[in-house]
Amino acid sequence: MKEDEIVRVRDVMKADFDLIDGMLTVTEALSTMKHVETKALIVNKRHDDDEYGIVLLADIAKRVLAKNKSPDRTNIYEVMSKPVISIHADMDIRYCARLFEQFGLSRAPVIENDKILGIVSFTDMVLRGMVKNEDYERLYPHEKAT
Repeated sequence: MKEDEIVRVRDVMKADFDLIDGMLTVTEALSTMKHVETKALIVNKRHDDDEYGIVLLADIAKRVLAKNKSPDRTNIYEVMSKPVISIHADMDIRYCARLFEQFGLSRAPVIENDKILGIVSFTDMVLRGMVKNEDYERLYPHEKAT
């Protein structure tokens, strides 16, 4: 990435993510998770005036596993963070990285027109935003560079 080159969050985000209901149990949510590589579940709004939430796999480890709570009797809403800090799809990844650092984030949903487009992490910004496409494809042949 050159100093004057702008890489947008939409260019590095993962477009595949899991959107779940906060009423699910942890067990139910994990069993429906299709995109483990995001390491997060986005919790859907319950109504128009509600906000999105997020639960990281690390949150489940800290708030359920480490506390010896039953994942069958713990609902997602009990371990999620809400409202979630979201990132605009057209944000420069340098500003996104600063925002993550300032608020202690590791990943966040990417929003455009109040709809979630994907999820972005520090890893995405570094590997997809700073590494050239051909180098990324060589290092990670199982994933396509954007």
